Parts: sequence; C-alpha cells; structure tokens
Amino acid sequence: MRLRTVLATFTAGLAAATSLAAAGPANANPQQNHGKRAANTACSPSVSLDRFSDALDKTTYDGTFVGNFSALAVDRDGSLAAVSDRSSLFRLDPRTLRPAGVVPLADENGAALDSEGLVVDRDGTRLITSETEPSVRRYGPTGALLGRLPVPDALRVAPAGRAVPNGTFEGLTLLPGGRTLLASMEYALSGDSAGTVRFQTWTRRGGEFTLGAQYAYRADAGLGVPEVQATPDGRLLVLERGFTAGVGNTVRLYLADPRRATDTSGVENLTGQDGVRPIGKTLLADLVTCPSQGATAKQPQPNPLLDNIEGMVITGRSKGALKVLLVSDDNQNAVQTTRFYFLRVRV
Repeated sequence: MRLRTVLATFTAGLAAATSLAAAGPANANPQQNHGKRAANTACSPSVSLDRFSDALDKTTYDGTFVGNFSALAVDRDGSLAAVSDRSSLFRLDPRTLRPAGVVPLADENGAALDSEGLVVDRDGTRLITSETEPSVRRYGPTGALLGRLPVPDALRVAPAGRAVPNGTFEGLTLLPGGRTLLASMEYALSGDSAGTVRFQTWTRRGGEFTLGAQYAYRADAGLGVPEVQATPDGRLLVLERGFTAGVGNTVRLYLADPRRATDTSGVENLTGQDGVRPIGKTLLADLVTCPSQGATAKQPQPNPLLDNIEGMVITGRSKGALKVLLVSDDNQNAVQTTRFYFLRVRV
C-alpha cells in the first residue's frame, strides 16, 4: 500500500480515537484514560498536545505485559506497530490503541533482544534495532528473522568498538522515497565530544541495504537521542531526553536537517574540529511547557505529563501540521507510566 493511503487510513482511525480512546482496554484503569481534547493545547508556537492516553498502562495481552515500548511505526494496513525492549512486537488498533496481536522477537541464537528502533519497510518487513551489539535486523510480520544489516566497527559496544553500553541505536527511520535508512545513536562514542552523537545511514541497492553516509548531531548537555523520525520533506524530528533523580524527565523535540551536514564516516574522533558541519537543529518544543491536561505522575516530574518518552511516529497531517504520536517506556516499573501523546507539529 502506498504511504499516502496508509497515512490516510491511520489518520481516519486516530480521528475516531478522540471519542473512543477513553474506553481503553478491558483491564485498564478508567481514571487513567484521557480521551477528551483540552481547551489549552499549546506547548509552543510549533507544537500542540491534543490529548494523551494511559489506556495501556500496566495491562497485559495474551499473557504478555503491555509496555516497555521503545518505538512505533505505521503498518501498511494502517494499524500501529509497537516494539518493546523486552523482545515483543505488538500490533495496536489505531482507533483504541488496544493490542490486536503480539509476536516474540529473538536473535540468531534464539536469545531475547534489547529492541529499540522500528521501521515497517515497503514490503512489510520489520527493521528493528537492538542496542546490545548494536544491530539492525530484518523480521517478517510473524517475527521470523530474515537477516541483518552491516554496522561500522566503531559503532559497536566496547571492546569490539567505541560505543558505550546502553547508548547505541535507539532511533530508526526510513527517509522519503524508501532508499535511505537512518539510525541514531543515543550517546557519544568514546573519543568523541560529550553530546556529539552519530547518525548512521544505509542506502538501498537492489533489495539490500549497504552502509551509507554518517553524520554528527549535537544533543543538548546531559541529554541523549532516543528517537528520530523523517518528515515528508526529508528533514528529521529528533527527540532528546534525559532523567534526573528527584527531578524527573527532560524531553525536547527538535527539527533537524541533515542535507548539508558533513559525512563523518571517515572521521575517527568528533571534537568540534573545523571542517565538520553537524546536522543543524531548531527547537520545536520543550515538552515541560505542554499543558498537563490533568495528567498525574507516579514520581517527581517538572510537569506531571512527562514520563520516559522514547517512541515517536508521524501518522498523518491535520490543518497544515504533522500528526505525531509519542509513547513512553515504563520499564515495567511501578513509578513509571505507559503513556501515548497525540501532538500536532508545524514544521
């Protein structure tokens, strides 16, 4: 199915969800569902929050815990794919967010993954990152492992490479046209300046992806990059996130443009040297400024709406803005929440 048709189908489903999401799944806490649009929605001049939903928080489906969500994608039939970092790939109803299917994921040896990024390719293949090695693997819709993409040695976790554990491929997106795949590292490599993370690309040649250009991206001090999503014009929405004990989460949304950035695949250390142009970025919103809309937090937060936001997908357009869906990773933790955020973003 063409992308335009998929987005139209998904947009229609989400529009219906405005009145239906409050029902949530059968075992959800109805007090944690917020399906009505609040009067005050502005987070910034560029971003507004239509609503949020806690409908799936601390629920189960077919014997599987529903949560730990690290990435979202729109499937070819308009449904929503969601991957958990506990090796489960869910199919969610676009109207209600209720799970409609789940399949387990595993590596070549049958071991569980730390799944973080997700793309549904044009043939229905699931491209999924794991930050353990890191890796990008290809799966069929039923969870069958089909293969994996090459990864530069420098991006591997030490001692095989220079990446820090739990700081590798978090975000994954397919650029318009479907020929370029991009993965974002969460944190800097050893030897690179703190906060300077690398975005790796692959180029589709025939039916395979081969290594492409690499770019530098400068995250704000103390923040990492948990997700990246290509806009229809080839720019990127980039989530930056951090956590401070006793204070809570920082989550910022940036618009980034890689089109004039330097290819850093041959640069061993990124230290701010001349001749290396990083990806340019513009702040769209610091989500601490969003209206809380009655949200509650289970631990200290600068805004009770905030949580460990980790997944992001563009689902369509509305009145000149992109419709963007975010989800938080609750880490299966009693003091965190699985929360979906319905944004409109003007770029």
